[in-house]
Amino acid sequence: MNHPEMDRVGTSLMANRFRTYLPVVIDIETGGFNSKTDAVLEIAAVILAIDQSGKIEIEQTFFHRVVPFDGANIEEAALKFTGIDPYHPLRIAKSEKDVFSNMFKLVRDSMKSNACKRAILVGHNAHFDHSFLNAASERHNLKRNPFHPFSSFDTATLAGLAYGQTVLSRACEVAKIEFDSNQAHSARYDAEKTAELFCGIVNKWQDLGGWPL
Repeated sequence: MNHPEMDRVGTSLMANRFRTYLPVVIDIETGGFNSKTDAVLEIAAVILAIDQSGKIEIEQTFFHRVVPFDGANIEEAALKFTGIDPYHPLRIAKSEKDVFSNMFKLVRDSMKSNACKRAILVGHNAHFDHSFLNAASERHNLKRNPFHPFSSFDTATLAGLAYGQTVLSRACEVAKIEFDSNQAHSARYDAEKTAELFCGIVNKWQDLGGWPL
């Protein structure tokens, strides 16, 4: 059973670690590279927690398949790359507006419990996922987007520094994180592996004496 005092210490640790930002790992699978015109097909968000020693870890994963918005462009090359069939009759998907609204609420709830003022997107080549997240938010006029509008943590950059690799699978290999290429390009799988990589780098930095300062 968690003690209330321990909970307060834990939440203050997360808020203090990233200047009141809550890092949330996002991976979005899409129908192309243009966030304004191309469909969001899957999204996953990994909520992180911090233990009493200050180590970052995965707390929970939000994942959903998404119905392409009206008029969305879907490139055949993108479907071949991801292996996603957006028209499969057994595909369980929800509207883009509902999926993003539900995800934003989950993130806001986690921010509150961690005493954080804003979420910050963590992604592998984060600018890609960030652009699609912002485009979907604008498309549906979602007023309570909890994420910082332009700041993000990019694990491609962090992995280049920590492990000399920028490709997710190769960075995981060097970091001794199991990576199955057959499961790659699923939003859930890629988000969870990105989260493992991010947690590993942050925790390694602490082990090396880089935090607390």
